[in-house]
Amino acid sequence: MGSIAVANVKGSKRAAAFIGVIAMSAAAVAFGLSSMTSKSFVSTCNTDAQTVETAVAAFQTENPNVAVTSKLLTGHTDGGPYLSSWPKKGGTHYAMAVTPSGAVMVSAPSTARPVPYNAAKICGGAS
Repeated sequence: MGSIAVANVKGSKRAAAFIGVIAMSAAAVAFGLSSMTSKSFVSTCNTDAQTVETAVAAFQTENPNVAVTSKLLTGHTDGGPYLSSWPKKGGTHYAMAVTPSGAVMVSAPSTARPVPYNAAKICGGAS
């Protein structure tokens, strides 16, 4: 093989190695971002549930004999609104509901069976 051919082979090996390094770096960044996104959904789920719990407590203080609904918490009756809007940021990652007695229920992911928010690490399924 001539020196030009050898140089081209060495150059293509370097280019292939460089492309491999770039691809591996991109995969590592993508994995890191997906982990960060998962953590942000868990954090948002917890924040939303705590916000709804606070709104329920305020509603029940003002209206001790009235069943709690998401509509009453976001509406302009019975001293409301206690929430500016119902949490819907979870998309398919989680969903919130409230029982008439005021228990905040979380489904994580949103298709899961709702369980009380005070259950251990319930928002962990929101990832």
